[in-house]
Amino acid sequence: MTSWITRHPDSLDEDQTQRLKEVLARCPALDRTARHVRAFAKLMNNRHGHQLKDWIAQVQADSIPALHTFTTGLGQDRDAVIAGLSLPYSSGAVEGHNNKIKMLKRQMFGRANFDLLRKRVLHAA
Repeated sequence: MTSWITRHPDSLDEDQTQRLKEVLARCPALDRTARHVRAFAKLMNNRHGHQLKDWIAQVQADSIPALHTFTTGLGQDRDAVIAGLSLPYSSGAVEGHNNKIKMLKRQMFGRANFDLLRKRVLHAA
């Protein structure tokens, strides 16, 4: 269900679309959650960070505790979230390098010293 809700509706085949509609028709709370999740996905994909405040207000007006927790977290650093949803910049490349270094570090934990870790990190770059 989570996969069907979080994927773009056009990427679902006919059977998945029909089964999703059936489940959402039987569970109004899940249907409301799915609508909010898809609206947030549109904010992210279309870079409409300026609409975040309205989206949070709509979620807070609904009785879905899990999404209330999510919106509270977004509200704690609202300016950064709006910038992340609006600006074309990405830290994806930096995060990819960080993940690679962490993976190398975990592979070598307890087996080698810092000099070898340094050489592997430099070689991977």
